[in-house]
Amino acid sequence: MYFSELGLSKPLLKAVQRSGYEEATPIQEQTIPLVLAGHDVIGQAQTGTGKTAAFGLPSLDRVDTQSGSVQVLVISPTRELAIQTQEELYKLGKEKHVRVNAVYGGADIRRQIRSLKNNPQIIVGTPGRLRDHIQRGTLQLNRLQTLVLDEADEMLNMGFLDDIEAIINETPASRQTLLFSATMPPEIKRIGLQFMQDPQTVKIKAKELTTDLVDQYYIRAKDYEKFDHMTRLLDVQDPDLTIVFGRTKRRVDELTRGLLARGYNAAGIHGDLTQDRRSKIMKRFKDGQLDILVATDVAARGIDISGVTHVYNYDIPQDPESYVHRIGRTGRAGHHGVSLTFVTPNEMEYLHEIEKLTKVRMLPLKPPTAEEAFKGQVASAVSDVQAKLATGSQTRYLAAAEELLATHEAVDLVAALLDELTKADASEVPVKIAPERPLPRRKRSGRSNGGNFHRGKRNGNYRGNGNRRHGQGQGRGDRNRRSNGGAKRRFKVNHKGE
Repeated sequence: MYFSELGLSKPLLKAVQRSGYEEATPIQEQTIPLVLAGHDVIGQAQTGTGKTAAFGLPSLDRVDTQSGSVQVLVISPTRELAIQTQEELYKLGKEKHVRVNAVYGGADIRRQIRSLKNNPQIIVGTPGRLRDHIQRGTLQLNRLQTLVLDEADEMLNMGFLDDIEAIINETPASRQTLLFSATMPPEIKRIGLQFMQDPQTVKIKAKELTTDLVDQYYIRAKDYEKFDHMTRLLDVQDPDLTIVFGRTKRRVDELTRGLLARGYNAAGIHGDLTQDRRSKIMKRFKDGQLDILVATDVAARGIDISGVTHVYNYDIPQDPESYVHRIGRTGRAGHHGVSLTFVTPNEMEYLHEIEKLTKVRMLPLKPPTAEEAFKGQVASAVSDVQAKLATGSQTRYLAAAEELLATHEAVDLVAALLDELTKADASEVPVKIAPERPLPRRKRSGRSNGGNFHRGKRNGNYRGNGNRRHGQGQGRGDRNRRSNGGAKRRFKVNHKGE
């Protein structure tokens, strides 16, 4: 269905058209008419399905720009998601001249107080900071028309239920309430019953929720083996943009240092970093200046970036819902993605619980050998050289090349170039990753025999790249063009410690 058929006003249709969208996603197609009609809505949808526009467009449509009161409040679990949602709502409401502000922890509250004095009509914020502003009297919600609880299950997991209930109690009973969540645990359903009026439910089917566009694998390994396995996989699969998930802040820091030590272009984000630092790292990743982003679940909640081809779960999540959130970072916009989860022997029951939720059997993958990793590096280096040759930008080096050819064999020169563009075997750069406390053993439960299980032999193709197999996505040449035409950003490591 086209956006023009959903009953939106001309300014919003113009904003949608300017953004390049014509057809609505399923969550948008079903939600927008219900919101415009004034219904409360419970939407089950993961990040990446277009839910921001699903609640944003009809909410923007109903905003009175002549009024200086807050008419729409969006509660988000993290700073990153709040900022991202604010930016998207600002773009969608630009033609209508709607004022949108974001308030979140970790930023100067005095600056936020000054911005609130500009009478924004829409506020996006995190629960703690919103409650702080309400208590200070700098945020008035007495004329609120629409309340949006975004990623409600994640806010529940983060312990924000009391804050959310306190905020809701400050809003008019006549408000419209929209609740979005990737999963629907009992506590979320209770919120719907307690704070919503006859809510209409929009649910994305389970196979759409977990997405058939993501090829899901696992590697069974001991904790101390995982890092070597992962770096060799990076060499073999040669992903364009990768997110690596670690369970703790310490794990993220250690993984980031280890990847940098082995020559990968990586950066990590977690809650202990300043907001400015996190924003800069996210911008680099979004602009293609970083190959690998290492993150905790909480820090990654605001990530909504197209082009992520691979998700590596270095630590398996403790609850299956977090897995759904993680793999939702790839396999977007019709492109295939790859998810790979490392599982220690005592964590296999957690893997089975994930399979029961997603109704997809993960395929086991054999860790690559050092020789396979080396071949992957060489293939990547050859591709980078070919992409560079295609640009025709090497003219200024021709004189120096002729001098080298006068004294060396061409094959030796090319071999030296490939050596410069590749790295040593992973094991030659020792990296120590401290073991995490094992997850508590789950009680054994019967395996699910139902559902849409994908059966088949283990896929020995380590590249695991559905993009190329299905003729979609970007090849190496595309990646290099996006990254300003340079070779893949890995740094030669001097093993003498210089």
